[in-house]
Amino acid sequence: MPTLLIVHHTPSPNCQALLEAVLAGATTPEIENVRVERRAALSATASDVLAADGCLLGTPANLGYMSGALKHFFDQVYYPCLDETRGRPFGYYVHGGSDVTGAVRGIESITTGLGWRRAAEPVIVTGEPGKADLEACWELGATVAAGLM
Repeated sequence: MPTLLIVHHTPSPNCQALLEAVLAGATTPEIENVRVERRAALSATASDVLAADGCLLGTPANLGYMSGALKHFFDQVYYPCLDETRGRPFGYYVHGGSDVTGAVRGIESITTGLGWRRAAEPVIVTGEPGKADLEACWELGATVAAGLM
């Protein structure tokens, strides 16, 4: 059974709402035979990534960049996963108070270096998430998970 690994840093109610929407989409009953595993970015390991068939990443934008927790995740898994995960599908969402450009650029740069393949457009949210943002996160989770069926 294919596995979708959701790696997230969720320090705020806004990030929690986005994560819950992603999880709801990824685990919708229409998606069959895909196991969804979620890990906090500070506890996710290279073994988790190697055991997964796809990844979905979530982070706040902090001080113009992805969270330190997600960066730590990438630092820990980059070389152990570099050759083994090329072509792996992934998606991501970013939440920020205003500008998330640096966070998006960082994620794109690192995943390009890993050779991962973006399976869905990222969800970028600034300010309090609205209904459309939550629906976009639901779609992100469902799209990345369905791609593993």
